[in-house]
Amino acid sequence: MDPLISRRALNRATLDRQLLLRRTDRDVVDVVEHLAGLQAQTPHTWYTGLWSRIEGFDPVAAGELLSSRALVRIALQRSTIHLVSARDCLAMRPLLAPVTERMTRSTFGRRLAGVDLDELAKVGRELLESRPMTFAELGRELATRWPEADPHALGQGVRWLVPLVQVPPRGVWGRSGPVAHTSAESWLGFEVPPMTAGELVRRYLAAFGPASVKDVQTWSGLTRLAEVVETLDLVRFRDESGRVLYDLPDAPRPPEDTPAPVRLMYDFDNLFLSHADRSRVIDDLGAGMLARFAGTNVQPRVILVDGFPAGDWTFRRAGGVATLGVHQWRPVAAGGEVEREARRLLEFLAPGDRHEVVVSDGPSI
Repeated sequence: MDPLISRRALNRATLDRQLLLRRTDRDVVDVVEHLAGLQAQTPHTWYTGLWSRIEGFDPVAAGELLSSRALVRIALQRSTIHLVSARDCLAMRPLLAPVTERMTRSTFGRRLAGVDLDELAKVGRELLESRPMTFAELGRELATRWPEADPHALGQGVRWLVPLVQVPPRGVWGRSGPVAHTSAESWLGFEVPPMTAGELVRRYLAAFGPASVKDVQTWSGLTRLAEVVETLDLVRFRDESGRVLYDLPDAPRPPEDTPAPVRLMYDFDNLFLSHADRSRVIDDLGAGMLARFAGTNVQPRVILVDGFPAGDWTFRRAGGVATLGVHQWRPVAAGGEVEREARRLLEFLAPGDRHEVVVSDGPSI
């Protein structure tokens, strides 16, 4: 019989591997690789995700890693934009290409009917390697070759067929720029062997385990991973629902009573998006509150207290005043720790402003 692992023990194991039980002094690229990437379709909120994990995190230095091409933003897991190292970009993209293919065919397949995909890839790559373009610009250029096709679909077809990175200044701390793309190969200028499915599973478990096969598939967007998992040297557990969970033999699994500090999470943190069963990090209260945001086009920024959601936070700046709103979903039984962490975050987000923390009851919507 596989040993039982409780929900709280899963919570602590996941928080530990996500570097949320204590901040680390590891460098930014090392942390990004350990996490197997951070979801980063917003240009800047992921900086808060690194601030929550790295002691003395410097966003300016992290932004320079995008400019120096040590980090890139590219569609990978679940075909969503992720911040990854240059090495992981080149290694992961071939393995995860079927995810983007599946989603592109589902949405744009009919609008690409009659288009020679090999030619589309060739022409699209040549255009984007001549100069970075937005998808609107790319679509207009491609429409001169395929005037009967939908320009938007043509651009998305290139996104599927060619690994595309978003180029700076987009995503650089304190700067803005168009969502312009070029090919990963031309931007990075080197090659690495493609990652195997087994390597990807091990990377996932190092950052999110213990986990089920469905959990890995939810995070990656890949399918048919059960046969891959069975070939790996892993240990097995069962959770409180009887699901089989797999893990790396030497991975940390701290006791369930390990203290978990307050953390103010960013809006698309993979902590909440990378398991089929999210109960290890979202309890019943959290699930109910998060359901209120469904269909609102608002992605809440969750406050973790004792490892589980206790509220969400908002941020605004006006007239030299930076205000962080703490929206309690339940009474915060952590003394002043939430406010102290909120003020630390204000120092990070708006170091030159006057700071205010405003606490209210109920979600921010």
